[in-house]
Amino acid sequence: MNLIRSYISSFLSRKGSYVFLATAFARILSFIASWLALKLIPNKELGVVLFAYNIITFLIPISGFGLHQSLIRYGALIKTTEEKNSLFLYVLKKGLLASLVLVLIIISVSYFIDFKFENTFTYIIILSFIILPSFLYNIIRNQFRLQHDNQTYAYIDAVHSVIFLLSVFTLSYFFQEIGYAIALIVPPLLTSILFIKKLNIDFSSKIKLSITNFSFWKYGFFASLSNVLTQLLFVIDILLIGYILEDTELVTNYRYISLIPFSLLFLPRLFIATDFVTFTENIFDKKYTLNYIKSYMLFFFIISSFILLFSFLFAKQILTILDPNFTIYVDTFLILMVGITGIYIFRGIFGNLLSSIGKAHVNYYIASLALVINIIANFFLIPLYGIKGAAITSAILMWLTGIGSLIWFKILYKKIK
Repeated sequence: MNLIRSYISSFLSRKGSYVFLATAFARILSFIASWLALKLIPNKELGVVLFAYNIITFLIPISGFGLHQSLIRYGALIKTTEEKNSLFLYVLKKGLLASLVLVLIIISVSYFIDFKFENTFTYIIILSFIILPSFLYNIIRNQFRLQHDNQTYAYIDAVHSVIFLLSVFTLSYFFQEIGYAIALIVPPLLTSILFIKKLNIDFSSKIKLSITNFSFWKYGFFASLSNVLTQLLFVIDILLIGYILEDTELVTNYRYISLIPFSLLFLPRLFIATDFVTFTENIFDKKYTLNYIKSYMLFFFIISSFILLFSFLFAKQILTILDPNFTIYVDTFLILMVGITGIYIFRGIFGNLLSSIGKAHVNYYIASLALVINIIANFFLIPLYGIKGAAITSAILMWLTGIGSLIWFKILYKKIK
């Protein structure tokens, strides 16, 4: 139990409680904003905006060609404040330029696509520009993390959430669907403007860093691609259920049944967000790293045990809250709950440790293989078991990708001197 107490104490000392509260606050306000949009905008028009936004959402992780990912990893390894600030300026300049190139590519490619829904191209043009402020927003947050200022990092998320809610309500009320599209761009832009001065960076600094080489760009690009593929893994089931079973009701059922399991994945993410800079700074201290791994895995093994026990005891009651008709899918729900514990115990820590030692491309390879297996397995299991087949595939892959991350980290970490 000493390991658990020490782990939680360290998490709290790094202002992890602020990150937790900001995350919970953001989820609540995001839900309210989504509900307001649904009330203020006709479903048909809102659906077109959301369709276009879902396309852009997949591309946001590769904004700046992933340089925000490089910033947080390489920034944790360099020592002086001047070097960290110079790295931020390099990423700011190159990343915004790369993001603009990405926006132009999106608009150019979309021009030649015959979208099924009217005005989709218009909304893609508008929403593609969210890539620029989103990149700026991410690097500002990461810079505060590099300064070990998780409290301000949490405040940024909270301010972003408030601006998002106000923007959605105001712009959707006056300008309907166009207003909603613009409201998605406003929060990262305004939040970035409010907080960039608080970084106290000398923007005239011109220190040249040797780390900003090909490896620096490669790391960020593969780390971002890995995030894109991971997102795709969570939605591919829904796409394949609709394609194979041709039943929109089953698509809806699976989406809501998986809502709670997938929402619970925020917990390891917020711990990693709080701790990533610290354990990356100490990644070459093998004693420290091993102790952190033991503490993390023990903590999330206990959390996973409680979650599974609660789920198996009250699965029907949980699903009844969503919809009484969902109780026939108890098995599907429990399978997904078992699956997420694989991410809790293994993938959450070892995927990020691979990134910490500069092997983000390994995460990309693991996610790519998982995506292929997911598609093949679902074509066999969904016709046999319906949406339970999709849940079985996802649960198995959550564990396999986690164990795969563990194996690769163990192999690669031994080679570090």
